[in-house]
Amino acid sequence: MIATDSLADWLGARTDAQLVKLLQLRPDLAVPLPASMSVLAVRAQQRASVLRAADDLDTLEFAIIEALTTNEDARTIGSELTRLTRTTLHAQLKDRVTKTAFTAALTRLLDRALVWQVGDDLDLTPSAAEALPWPLGATTALPDALTEPEVIAALATASPPDRALLDKLATTGPRGRTRDAAPGTDPARPVPRLLAARLLHWIDDETVELPVTVGQILRGEPVTDPHALAPPKPALVKNAATEVNAVGAGEVGELLRDAGDLIDALGTLPAPALRAGGLGVREARRLAKQTGIDEQRTGLLLELLAAAKLVEKGLPEPTPDLDATDDFWAPTPAADSWLDAPPATRWVTLAQAWLELDRMPWMIGMRDAADKPIAALSAELRVPHAVRDRAAILGLLAEYPTGTAVTPADIGKLLAWRMPRRRRHFRLEAVTATLAEAAIVGLLGRGALDSAARALLHGSVADAESEMAAALPKPVDHVLVQADLTVIAPGPLVPELRGKIALVANVESAGAATVYRVSDATVRRALDAGLTAAELHALFATHSRTPVPQSLTYLIDDVARRHGQLRVGMAQSFLRSDDPALLAQVLAAPVAETLALRAIAPTVAIALAPLTEMLDQLRKAGFAPAGEDSGGAIVDLRPRGARISVRPLARRPYRPTPPNDDQLSQLVTELRAGERAAGARTGRSVRTDGTRTGTAATLALLQLAARVGRPVNIGYVDAQGVATQRVVEPLRVGNGQLDAVDPVSGATRHFTLHRIASVALLD
Repeated sequence: MIATDSLADWLGARTDAQLVKLLQLRPDLAVPLPASMSVLAVRAQQRASVLRAADDLDTLEFAIIEALTTNEDARTIGSELTRLTRTTLHAQLKDRVTKTAFTAALTRLLDRALVWQVGDDLDLTPSAAEALPWPLGATTALPDALTEPEVIAALATASPPDRALLDKLATTGPRGRTRDAAPGTDPARPVPRLLAARLLHWIDDETVELPVTVGQILRGEPVTDPHALAPPKPALVKNAATEVNAVGAGEVGELLRDAGDLIDALGTLPAPALRAGGLGVREARRLAKQTGIDEQRTGLLLELLAAAKLVEKGLPEPTPDLDATDDFWAPTPAADSWLDAPPATRWVTLAQAWLELDRMPWMIGMRDAADKPIAALSAELRVPHAVRDRAAILGLLAEYPTGTAVTPADIGKLLAWRMPRRRRHFRLEAVTATLAEAAIVGLLGRGALDSAARALLHGSVADAESEMAAALPKPVDHVLVQADLTVIAPGPLVPELRGKIALVANVESAGAATVYRVSDATVRRALDAGLTAAELHALFATHSRTPVPQSLTYLIDDVARRHGQLRVGMAQSFLRSDDPALLAQVLAAPVAETLALRAIAPTVAIALAPLTEMLDQLRKAGFAPAGEDSGGAIVDLRPRGARISVRPLARRPYRPTPPNDDQLSQLVTELRAGERAAGARTGRSVRTDGTRTGTAATLALLQLAARVGRPVNIGYVDAQGVATQRVVEPLRVGNGQLDAVDPVSGATRHFTLHRIASVALLD
């Protein structure tokens, strides 16, 4: 109780602003509201709360904790050591840290109530020693282990049996029991060899331990040195801001094009979902082949589209060819509005989805515990600390000037120094993969944050969209038509022109300049959509900066001359032609039997097959029919992509929302009031029992206090059922409430009489 009492006294002496900062740094201390400083002190020393608060401590702060722990342990076993003060503690560390850095680190520990002062002496929360990310004494004892280069050199010469033993200890635990550690063991055995090479530490005749540095290198973690009390200085690479923005904008162009292609592919043929909810490897490969996108990139894009609710799992509509009992991954209706939005707006949607994604897409294809590949969109990709780690990596880059790049290895080492308890999260593999994803999303260029990414990280979506719009190439309103029937777009096309070109030509290669190819099928597709030959000629004549080649003119005229000589409509469907001989030719062909065609007039036949099936079968048979409506006009019968409704979000487990600054200030005020009430000396008191007699006695005591101007200590239960003790000065009692003055703030407060559980006059 001595430590708790001294901590409670120290907390009581803190200013309101300092207590508010404590509750900001450790919000779990404020829920529910502690009744007094003693309760707050007990919570502040609870092991779970201390370990949670220690997650963000850096190496220097842990060195201070270790020094205080070592001193306390020495005093416990009877040493004549006295408590450490600021001066004596800094004297122990002054050779490795500046006074400014030491003062700042100690202040951060005091702000978190992990360390407090009794007079000039420093005291430590007992559970803080359990939060040390390395064995006790690592920061104060002289280093005797191998350095990182020495470990790497020694591992390179280790035999396969030796390396297997080290890998086992690195993954299961640093200590191992073996008889080979005893003296006299054959030196040719693995354990004696590793002890001689200092890749293992001898503990006793049956125990060996893997050094921290060796384990970190084997696991791919950044190597941390507990003796390095100053943060490492990374090597910085400078780039021009304009170059960084240009590279980022180029990646955004690729991102938006590939995302649009995936939406189209899933709309054309939705992908079956696995029973576990993910996307099968076969379907992922099919999408990658269909869109021409790398499989790993396809997985990342699918994760982004699903996070942005542009792709969802369910039963899409229409579903004529899909098993109604299975779920499929398909676009949602929101995908259509997203595809029509400006490029910068579309980018912000995907970039925000990635920043807030509690999953790690770079793990797609890795093996799980059952040695099965992890599928895209599966539950195995969910990692609780994904958002926090991603923010830490990008936040570090944001600390440096625009255009500054830092290598993944240096990022991992610096973050491991800042957060050694979380150093395993910043393995080289994880940092490298996170930066690669950030580059694909368009947040990085040349390894540095671009201007739009910086704006987005600072929470300004409008500024981020504006920065990206300025960096993206301006849309062009012209193309270059070549003699080989290719159409080159020298940049992103304006939306109207892009839609028309995509209708009359297929993309052959994408990039800064997109190459389209015109063919019989694409011209027929444009005619099916309702365009005429004259409109196609006008399209190229108006928007081509090069002369329209005769080969394209001939192609359009030839397809248009044959297009629409046969007209397909609804009967179930019907077939008509102004040329009776042509209709007779169709009726004599094998396709007539397939479609069950029957002539009802010299120029009209009907069929039981649906309209789309009739069009497909006639085209496969070598004819060139066109669809028409009831008025005889050609209708656009291109297939519409499937869409799936967004499912309502699953109910998440309840988590209390941390209070804001104003609420924390009010909490501190209530805490002060409770503390005064707990320490006040009382005279006459009344506790209500819900009876008329108890209520009358409470009312009489409050009226007496108001007449004579005596403060009272009231027990009050608020609307949420939380009971607190408050010291107030009654002004008046009536109309079912007590009006009283808070003696500290001077504000008038109102209390409902039936919620007052007890009243005590204060001496």
